[in-house]
Amino acid sequence: MLSVTSLLAGVVFGLGIIGSGMVNPAIVLAFLDITGDWDTALLWVMGGAVTVGSIAFALAKKRKQSFLGSSMQIPAVTKIDSRLLAGSFMFGVGWGIAGICPGPALVLIGTGSNDAVIFLVAMLAGMGIYQITQDHS
Repeated sequence: MLSVTSLLAGVVFGLGIIGSGMVNPAIVLAFLDITGDWDTALLWVMGGAVTVGSIAFALAKKRKQSFLGSSMQIPAVTKIDSRLLAGSFMFGVGWGIAGICPGPALVLIGTGSNDAVIFLVAMLAGMGIYQITQDHS
């Protein structure tokens, strides 16, 4: 049941970001270009996502188990530190350069996008470098 639910959630997510335009790098870059011809359409998409996510997390914090019986895994760390800020900065720079972030990149792979393949290879390389260089003890 968990696999079916996960698949359905992924399909809904993919359809949602396709419908909102978040898989189109040109739309994303137009949203990020606040000093040029700023396209605010994704502001509403992100606002909706933050609203739904905030409500879902507020409800989830009150539960011991998910609706499917799994234990709830809410992050306990709330500290904003230099690693979080540096990672956020790098994510933002990458998003601003490519107009692609991880979720939409996975959807774009299905379209045969060469840019998405390059993005995913670079993302995986960055994740590998992180794993190699960090002390996980």
